[in-house]
Amino acid sequence: MRKEILKYLNEYSYNTLKIDRLIVSSFLYSNKISVIYNELILKYKINEDEKEYQVLREFLSIHKKVGFEALIELFEYVISPVDKIVTGAVFTPNYIRESIISDTFNTIEIDLETKVCDPACGCAGFLFSAAIEINKRTGRRYKDIIEQNLFGLDIQPYSAHRSQILLNLLALYNKEDVPIIKSNIFLGNALNFDWNKVLSDFVGFDIIVGNPPYVCSRNIDKQTLGLLDNWNVCSTGHPDLYIPFFELGLHFLRDNGVLGFITVNSFYKSVNGRALRRYFQENKYDFRIIDFGDIQIFKNKSTYTCICLIQKTKGNLQYTKLKNDKQLVKSSFLFQSIKYGSLNWEDGWNLQNSKLINKLESTGRPLGKSFKTRNGIATLKNNIFVFNPIDEDDDFFYLQNGKVYPIERGICTEIVNPNKLTKLDSIESIRQQAILPYSRDENKVELINEDVFKLNFPNAYAYLTDKKTILAKRDKGNGNYEKWFAYGRNQSLEKYNFKMFFPHITPDIPNFVINQEKELLFYNGLALIGESERELSFIKKIMSSRLFWFYITNSSKPYGSGYFSLSRNYIKNFGIYDFSEEEIDSIINEQDKNKLNRFIESKYEIELS
Repeated sequence: MRKEILKYLNEYSYNTLKIDRLIVSSFLYSNKISVIYNELILKYKINEDEKEYQVLREFLSIHKKVGFEALIELFEYVISPVDKIVTGAVFTPNYIRESIISDTFNTIEIDLETKVCDPACGCAGFLFSAAIEINKRTGRRYKDIIEQNLFGLDIQPYSAHRSQILLNLLALYNKEDVPIIKSNIFLGNALNFDWNKVLSDFVGFDIIVGNPPYVCSRNIDKQTLGLLDNWNVCSTGHPDLYIPFFELGLHFLRDNGVLGFITVNSFYKSVNGRALRRYFQENKYDFRIIDFGDIQIFKNKSTYTCICLIQKTKGNLQYTKLKNDKQLVKSSFLFQSIKYGSLNWEDGWNLQNSKLINKLESTGRPLGKSFKTRNGIATLKNNIFVFNPIDEDDDFFYLQNGKVYPIERGICTEIVNPNKLTKLDSIESIRQQAILPYSRDENKVELINEDVFKLNFPNAYAYLTDKKTILAKRDKGNGNYEKWFAYGRNQSLEKYNFKMFFPHITPDIPNFVINQEKELLFYNGLALIGESERELSFIKKIMSSRLFWFYITNSSKPYGSGYFSLSRNYIKNFGIYDFSEEEIDSIINEQDKNKLNRFIESKYEIELS
């Protein structure tokens, strides 16, 4: 969607009716469609004698041809009465919808009674694609398909209404100009919507498709959060909103029916996906996953997605990972069959090279039980607390933030950002200063008393007071902090004798830097905490090995541009072979990387070269 089109709509109006009339009319005029009988569409047609017609002409001058895909995209992107902004809502591309529709329709026999549902239909893009496919296979009129085969639900009134408009336009485009089409589009929250109450003799849908809403747990409204408790798959962690849609979809699916969703792929490994994984393993559904890895499917959205095709019958899990989205169009991929019994719902699913990954995880002792992994400090406003001094003297560091502030040296400590270690092999060039309003000894960390802070460090206190309004906006203004000047979280403020820094995400084997400075803090990246330098020198060699990187690239969360996560959840299950003390010394001292890789792989009885 071109920016100038969205800008035009944003400046035109916040009125949903006006926006929808403009979009519908642009579709009608650019496709030369006349409307005589359809009562719904007639309400949205701008006639030449109306004052809005000039606006329509201006809009068509920048968006000359509005086909169905442009229409659906406009409906998904434009202003909502709730947000009062151009929402940038997720628009599912046509090739994704068609692939899911094709796969689900090919799984079961399609007839005149087939019922297709999207329980979070948005503006009905999936139902639109389903209608076209049913028409191809049965030759039925679109009016009959819309009234008898398609069912949708959405929580937003404007989306439900736009769904009705889209389906009516589909019939009209195919020369079915009838006064009324009774579409089965309902308004409600899918988490507590009962289809039995709105459909007589309901025995379940044959096909359920869609793109469940991805709202992370911290952004879910209180009412919806309460409804999550009704679903077993939401019993672990802080579940994101897409998670219960699997259970509710399968609940309303008839036996042998099929579900096809495109959704985020984080449930493979995440803590909040643990109960969902258990649900799948207990039910042993016939489940196919098409993983997009780090391929970005949705415009302007950093989401990592997969297609899930689940038939409500017993079977195995089948998995494939695409190298590019063109493979989906050509269906040029093979599935790897994985038995549910070989999967671990509690620690996460290993779906790529599952036999080798499972072998690695079952060897020796898990890394997470041998070493503690720590995330950096969490001020929640690093640009306030962390700084590069523009000058210094015996008493002060000088901080530039709006103006120059002298900050007492006694309230500061050195800090580093290990995320820089993807390119750097030393922390010397990334040392910064952090204002630390805490006292730290060997056993505990305490926030400084405010009166003591103000008395002993008046300049630092004055600086933070100037930034008090900014600090109050942390956690969207809902933070429950010990004091207004406290960090957002108290994590990683302890003193550690031995730590090994490394980045959170990396495109290749990163640099691991061992540090023995007790006072040194870190933020953004990660650190392993050890008991000795020798211990960390050993694990550094293991984590720098070809075998460990093979494990990461096949089991960790992918990010854009070939980056992978090294966070605790993705490294904790790597098995550390029970090397002898002599072998550990040999590993530490070995400088030939190829020789070291071969030795480590021989111990695991895995050959990668």
